[in-house]
Amino acid sequence: MTPPAHPSQHAPELRAAARHIGRRRFLTVTGAAAALAFAVNLPAAGTAAAAEFDARKITDNPFTLGVASGDPQPGSVLLWTRLAPKPYQPDGGLPAQRVTVHWELAHDEHFRRIVRRGTAPAHPEFSHTVHVEVPHLEADRVFFYRFRAGTWVSPTGRTRTAPLPGSRPAALTLAAVSCQAYADGYYTAYRHLAEEDVDVVFHLGDYLYEYAVNATGNARNYTDRTLPALYNRETVTLEDYRLRYALFKSDPDLMAAHAAHPFVVTWDDHETENNYADDTPEDNGPAEDFLLRRASAYRAYWENQPLRRPQLPSGSDMRLYRRLHWGRLAQFDVLDTRQYRSDQAYGDGAQPPGPDIDDPSRTMTGATQERWLIDGWRSSRALWNVVPQQVTFSQRKLDLNPVAKLSMDAWDGYRASRRRILDGVKSTGIDNLMVLTGDVHVGYAFDIKDDFDDPASRTLGTEIVATSITSGKDGSDKPANWNTYLTANPHLKFYNGRRGYATVALDRQQARADFRTVPYVTRPGAPVTTAASFVTEAGNPGLTPA
Repeated sequence: MTPPAHPSQHAPELRAAARHIGRRRFLTVTGAAAALAFAVNLPAAGTAAAAEFDARKITDNPFTLGVASGDPQPGSVLLWTRLAPKPYQPDGGLPAQRVTVHWELAHDEHFRRIVRRGTAPAHPEFSHTVHVEVPHLEADRVFFYRFRAGTWVSPTGRTRTAPLPGSRPAALTLAAVSCQAYADGYYTAYRHLAEEDVDVVFHLGDYLYEYAVNATGNARNYTDRTLPALYNRETVTLEDYRLRYALFKSDPDLMAAHAAHPFVVTWDDHETENNYADDTPEDNGPAEDFLLRRASAYRAYWENQPLRRPQLPSGSDMRLYRRLHWGRLAQFDVLDTRQYRSDQAYGDGAQPPGPDIDDPSRTMTGATQERWLIDGWRSSRALWNVVPQQVTFSQRKLDLNPVAKLSMDAWDGYRASRRRILDGVKSTGIDNLMVLTGDVHVGYAFDIKDDFDDPASRTLGTEIVATSITSGKDGSDKPANWNTYLTANPHLKFYNGRRGYATVALDRQQARADFRTVPYVTRPGAPVTTAASFVTEAGNPGLTPA
């Protein structure tokens, strides 16, 4: 359901200035652009140089949003936290002054063997978030970390470094998660994921939802608390997005998952607005308003995620696509399929295919990211080439008509773009392609075909689609269209509509995918089970039941 268009909540002078800045380079690196991007609901200018706030004066626990780590590298970890004694207030319960935060990294969870320690500033301009990049660490090992502000000590987090570039690790286990609408239920799946033995978690988008959350948390039906009225509106401004992250990240199950494992994050649409495409908003409103909104959303995303400095946004632009390695076992090419895409064809939604989806000028990734991906494959020495990204990559016919409808928001709506990617797989000769996907609130397992309309064509890889954490509420094992989809798409090997996550264990011989599901999310406490398991052999792409 498309929400109604909303009136602008940005200051008129910001909107007027935005009209005079170039479309693609809107809000980049100039002083005026910085003012446009960051003046919206920020503390007064000059607070970066303001006197430091004495952390000993913090009277309430400032670590209400937990800790996190991300993007593990062979000699480095990235640690995150945010100081917010009162997380549901716009200022987080702190004055517009910087706070010094102490951090420690240790070999053991009791911090008897400290590896590194230091301090970092929590600036009010960044909503008192802290990003600490700890260098010169031993590769391929687990570490524990914590923060201190004044007399308060954070929960302990567990993280790890990646193996050395030329090494040959025996195995890696990852988890894939997506789509965590707070209003649709409890994050029980995250509690189970926190207890899984995985090396890294890939979040594939829709970490945040822009829609209103009412006083009882909608489907959560709270009886023991009342959420502030400021959440009962759509996110538009920087303050809105920051507050919404505070709500989502205050969930104890999500905090447990972040504390247990390093995350590698990428966004989809709802971190900004449903189904936006590049600089085109869903409601086709003024571009200057939308790019101000996008700048606010991107800034809040960076502030609230365990991301490194290269991902720091510049106005409404943010370089989120990036590459990570796990020795020579796996290369991860993390994509952004939202910021650079052409507008959806034929008005978006489910539509019969037409010539626009095969137009070579239309793109899902933008030309620069597309070249980066294929060039990265050309130089890859990894056994497994994994592509964490957002929307369904494989063809997905939505009905049994002779000309079936397709989703214009997925890669089916950008077939020429997908064709170039598949041709890149063949021309570079990469082995063992695996695409990780979110977005659709169901679990799928696909064989990626060279020609999806010919079941006998070559299988080029596999796609694992992780279901949602909560979005879609409880769901069902077999949605109403279950038989239709499996009949219309012979390369679709599995379809389940429950909530949960997927784990993938990679080794030198095979990859094993387990679809982990919970029976309900509209009340807490659901158990987790494995709905199905599949393997694909190294050098022999294609899924078989485990």
